Amino acid sequence: MTHASGLGYWGRVVGLPVLLVLLTATVLGSHYETNDDFSITLLLRGRTTAAPVTNLHLYFHGWAWLLARLYQTWPGLPWYGLVLYGLLTLALVLLTAVLERLLAPHTSPAQRAGLLAGFLLLAGLEHAQWFNYVRVPLLLGGAAVLWAAQQPGGPRSRPALLLGLLLFAAAWAIRPSAAVLGAVVVAPVAWGLGRPGAWRVVAGAAAVALLLGLLVQLTRTPQAARYRRLDVLKSEVLDYGWRVPAPRTRADSLGVQAVEQWAFGDSTLVNEAFFQRAYRPNPRFVAERLAGLLPAAVQLARDYFPLLALSALLLLLGLDQPAARRRWSQLYLLGLVLLLLGLQLGLKLPPRLAGPLLTLGVLTQLALMAAQPWRLPAWKRRLVLPVLALLVSAYGYKVMHRRQVLHEEERRNLALLRSQLRRPPERARVIVGVGLEAAFKSLSPFRQVVPADGPPWLLLTGWPTLDPSQPQLRQQLTGSRVQPEALRRLARRSDVRWLGPAPLPPARPLPQTYRQPPR
Repeated sequence: MTHASGLGYWGRVVGLPVLLVLLTATVLGSHYETNDDFSITLLLRGRTTAAPVTNLHLYFHGWAWLLARLYQTWPGLPWYGLVLYGLLTLALVLLTAVLERLLAPHTSPAQRAGLLAGFLLLAGLEHAQWFNYVRVPLLLGGAAVLWAAQQPGGPRSRPALLLGLLLFAAAWAIRPSAAVLGAVVVAPVAWGLGRPGAWRVVAGAAAVALLLGLLVQLTRTPQAARYRRLDVLKSEVLDYGWRVPAPRTRADSLGVQAVEQWAFGDSTLVNEAFFQRAYRPNPRFVAERLAGLLPAAVQLARDYFPLLALSALLLLLGLDQPAARRRWSQLYLLGLVLLLLGLQLGLKLPPRLAGPLLTLGVLTQLALMAAQPWRLPAWKRRLVLPVLALLVSAYGYKVMHRRQVLHEEERRNLALLRSQLRRPPERARVIVGVGLEAAFKSLSPFRQVVPADGPPWLLLTGWPTLDPSQPQLRQQLTGSRVQPEALRRLARRSDVRWLGPAPLPPARPLPQTYRQPPR
């Protein structure tokens, strides 16, 4: 049976990934890994802005406009979840197609169906169950390059190249750095697969990334450029720990407290000059990261033991390869380990990065091994299915435990948000939110908790307070773009509802600084 003939092929390559995503979403449940996705949907829907945001500046280039328009046209549908899960499914289809082609010379259709299903359960289920938008460009960017590089030469090579680069561009537009990282992980296929012209895929992806990056840079407004610089400075402090506080004045101390609570709304207090003045390089950064390396490695092994076990199994199976091919596969594995180590030491390696990177890494490792035919000993061939079945069984326990934890977190967060929304005043014209970031986690991508026709939300904490849309929202709500003055005016009104993790009084005089809203 050829790789593209018969219903069996399409059932395996398309049907299995689609079935996995649908069953995960409907049976196990889908949940946001962080508060980022829910916060993005509020911006796109215009719930925390004066109007729906059509440009998020740092990511979702073009996609933000499309999603905002969809929300305006059909506000009752969860477009963010529908679109991104569609792209996630597409990425899994491409990866399954790659694996199908790799296994075709060595297995029967029935065996391939079992192996593909096992791989999807071990490597694909988490992305649908524990969702974050960063997973999509990482997987789609890597899958597009890997799939296009694997296609045979001949008349179909140019269409495959163009389609692969188009899909890579779509991934880049969601999150540029994530798509590039995914392409980097699979880049060795350009040489390792040994196919004529495969290097053009990687070169084309690099060219696409450079051209799109230049286009975004040339069209970026001064306001967006400032937002980007502040986002980088914020990340150096809060995300990566590269810099630590060293305030010089009382205003600096207030700014440091605001940053620690992710409250960036007062530009007179938190600005570029403040970050340069009130923070210094962390002298203990290297020591702290080295001290945390072992616990991070243990956590990685515990969370991703199936993928790590698959990688070790491939390493064992590859010992019978010719020496040159074996060294190439081992060098790739070493490079992947160094990449993960570098991310953990220099930046961070949360599940939304580690999971997709290991998924792409295991498949690329197999692609490099299978680039040239070799025959496994019989005892090793008989080892594959039992090991896969054992890993699926063990991973099933982890999946069910995660389901229980995420459902409980979703229930608790929904109860908090709904109880706060039911509090008086009943006819609130403005909602002010403080410290709600934890309540935005673990929610479903297919549930819209915040009503489409309710009053606007002004968030005082969280990364969206950096977004350039916030001064316009404050101007619309209070007549003042400056946050301290806007909050003083809101505090004197009786039609404002204050939301937070603890009950907040509806009206109470605020202090001079915005970072101390009523609690």
